[in-house]
Amino acid sequence: MTGILHAWKIDSNGEATPAALDDFDDPLKEGYYWYHFNRDDPATQALFDADERVDVIATRTLLASDTRPRTMLRGKDVLINLRGVNLNPGEEPEDMIPLRFFIQQGRVISCNSRSLKAVGDMVERLESQTVSKTPGGFIASFALAIIERMAPTITDLNEQVDDLEQLIEGTDRHRHDQARPKVAELRREAIMLRRYLAPQKDALISLSQQQLPWINADDQLRLRDAADQATRVAEELDAVRERCAIVKDQLTDLRAEEMNQNMMILSVVAAVFLPLGLLSGMMGINVGGMPWVDSDMGFWYVTAIISIIGVALMGLFKILRWI
Repeated sequence: MTGILHAWKIDSNGEATPAALDDFDDPLKEGYYWYHFNRDDPATQALFDADERVDVIATRTLLASDTRPRTMLRGKDVLINLRGVNLNPGEEPEDMIPLRFFIQQGRVISCNSRSLKAVGDMVERLESQTVSKTPGGFIASFALAIIERMAPTITDLNEQVDDLEQLIEGTDRHRHDQARPKVAELRREAIMLRRYLAPQKDALISLSQQQLPWINADDQLRLRDAADQATRVAEELDAVRERCAIVKDQLTDLRAEEMNQNMMILSVVAAVFLPLGLLSGMMGINVGGMPWVDSDMGFWYVTAIISIIGVALMGLFKILRWI
């Protein structure tokens, strides 16, 4: 059974020991097994097909290429899909990795196709300490491990937004141009992460409400706690998205203000040179009666008049606070 990546037996005291691979179809009366599979291994489907306790719908759901977080009740069995951030080197965190569970009395089956840090966290926990005595509590612990792995990503997003807010302070146009594409990227990441967290919260709440022999009152509380943690992270992502929207509005306002200033400068220049152009144009027409035509100082008289008018206009615009 090469498709199995992890196999553990958890007894009625919460003590975990490695499980024998040939015990896969042998349910426990006290405690439970946890088997984690590689979804892409052909041996995984062959094993599911050979097990009478894993029906066709369960197999199809466990091996689906892409799934949204949800909970499906099938008698006393439950299918639940969760998602965790992608912390693999060179990957984007918002490309969340699906993790599928099929939970039965005495057995928990999970599978995914890419490495997920939360799976490693659970293996380390099984090796070093006691865990929940029931499958319901085990799923709650798994959900909390997934949320804990999201915390650094959320913190990093908040810090990047802080950096953006500092970057747009002042009037440095180059810094503003650097901030614009970054704002869009951060907003996209927050939206992609939240896209799966909201239904994940609903899936955990739905599981906590099920009256099943392998979910006790304590498990229900822990599942609700995991749902609350998912809600908190979703709210933080909403805050990141809203802060990005505020930064974007500020950048838009700064660009509009910059354009208004440029238009004001052009308007002032046009207002100054319009009367001067009119005066110089009138002095340049080739008709009789023009003053200083025969004077050697005529050009300088016109230049002085234009300069005086220009200075007077600039002073007037200064008083009107146009410049």
